[in-house]
Amino acid sequence: MAREHIITGIDVGSSTVRVAVAQAETESGEPMILGTAVEPMEGMQKGVITDVEEAVTAVSKALDVAERVAGQPIEHAYVSINGSHISSQNSRGVIAVSRADGEITAEDVARVINAAQAISLPSNREILHVLPQHFIVDGQEHIHDPVGMTGVRLEVETHIIEGSAPFIKNLTKVVNQAGIHVEDFVFSPLAAGVAVLEKRQKELGVVLVELGAGTTSIVAFEENVLLHTAVLPLGSTHITNDIAIGLRTSIDVAEKVKKESGTALVDEVKASDTVTIEAEGDDEPEPVSKKEIANIIRARLDEIFTFVDHELKNVNRSGLLPAGAVFTGGGAQLPGVVEVAKKRLRLPAIVGRPKEIAGLIEQISEPESAVMVGLVIWALEQEGRDSRKVKIAMPDLANTVGKMRGWLKTFMP
Repeated sequence: MAREHIITGIDVGSSTVRVAVAQAETESGEPMILGTAVEPMEGMQKGVITDVEEAVTAVSKALDVAERVAGQPIEHAYVSINGSHISSQNSRGVIAVSRADGEITAEDVARVINAAQAISLPSNREILHVLPQHFIVDGQEHIHDPVGMTGVRLEVETHIIEGSAPFIKNLTKVVNQAGIHVEDFVFSPLAAGVAVLEKRQKELGVVLVELGAGTTSIVAFEENVLLHTAVLPLGSTHITNDIAIGLRTSIDVAEKVKKESGTALVDEVKASDTVTIEAEGDDEPEPVSKKEIANIIRARLDEIFTFVDHELKNVNRSGLLPAGAVFTGGGAQLPGVVEVAKKRLRLPAIVGRPKEIAGLIEQISEPESAVMVGLVIWALEQEGRDSRKVKIAMPDLANTVGKMRGWLKTFMP
């Protein structure tokens, strides 16, 4: 079987580093997972590097394991980026069609997308993604791919995702010092959406909620158009902190209690149910009411989902997405998340798991693996390894147009 080059995705999270190494196959056009690795992350909080040396150590360990499992050296990778420093806005680009006969070319599309990037940004902000929503040709709206059409004026509506330049540079430094060249940064929930969401869901209207350790990130789609993105400075670590405070115990004990006995289904827990937690110092272990733990978890989830609903209200989609909410990330594993979300968001809700792809399936089947799997699929799309890869003669525009095609395939019919 013919083989392409190796593709690597590095999901740099606040609590863990996850690496997926894949092989792009020419015949099927699909990636095959060759190796994965998961290591605890130190030196990062809420998506922001707080200690470069510790972060480099964590990323290096994960890469070493992934290389050994895959049996392939890793030199470059697509890397996830997240954090409350990330924001977004919509922008429109307008150009005149270049050809005398009015036929719109791939170069025109690349130029109009570049024109949409001409926005005023502070010097400490940097654009991460410019994602086309739809094109407009001579006033005709909602065009998904204008190449080959005829017109005089070409416009595009885009969704621009930006981040703090210093934070981006620090993350770049960490990955570079681990011996890896960063091919591109990908906003975490976008990567998760590529791995989890079906085209039908994005057509009907869906919100993906990435419940991470330090942050909760969302992306909303409707009619295959990216409507909205946001990052909330709350995550599953806050639930752990709440348990630690409520039970007056350590963070480590609280995390263990959350994973082994935690649930948000307060009504399903009997008042008599207890769990024995480890005591600090010389104190004896003591029983704690499971209902008390459930109330703590439920309260924090209610708060997180209230903020998610507020973001949907900002785009007039609160309770109005037929495909509902899809949850990924480590926090999605907490019992009761789906049930609480259905009530708070007034939407259908499910836990999302990565689509089936070849290779080490058992290592990538959980919702916390969605981002690293999505990075691999994203890389395949961006590098144009399918029948719709754009080939043009102008070398300076080749990279831009190739990436544009990847965006169109991911977010549009």
